[in-house]
Amino acid sequence: MLDHERLDVYQLGIEFVAKANDFIERLPRGRGYLADQLQRAALSVVLNVAEGAGKFSPQDKSAFYTRARGSATESAAVLDVCFKLTLIAEAEWAANKTILVRIVEMLTKLIKTHQQNAADRG
Repeated sequence: MLDHERLDVYQLGIEFVAKANDFIERLPRGRGYLADQLQRAALSVVLNVAEGAGKFSPQDKSAFYTRARGSATESAAVLDVCFKLTLIAEAEWAANKTILVRIVEMLTKLIKTHQQNAADRG
């Protein structure tokens, strides 16, 4: 098993990618820009977590986890737009936002831990 596969945030990110894909498949024609943005942002969470886990220095890990966190908040923003445009049901929107909030919380903890480790190394 690779390092990133051991991370709960990676597993939750994979779950979100699958849920986002299900939602994207149901978007009406003419909303491809939202589908593309959500697909890229959701996948970026997972890819940046994986890349960060593969780095050795705390600074590098923190940088990739920070990018992943940004992509998670970007995913949340796309969902908010879809909700405002009545393209997603409130229950599905809320469930996906709950996943993203958890991902952001987990990434924030990882970022802080690695920033502290970098500071401790001096």
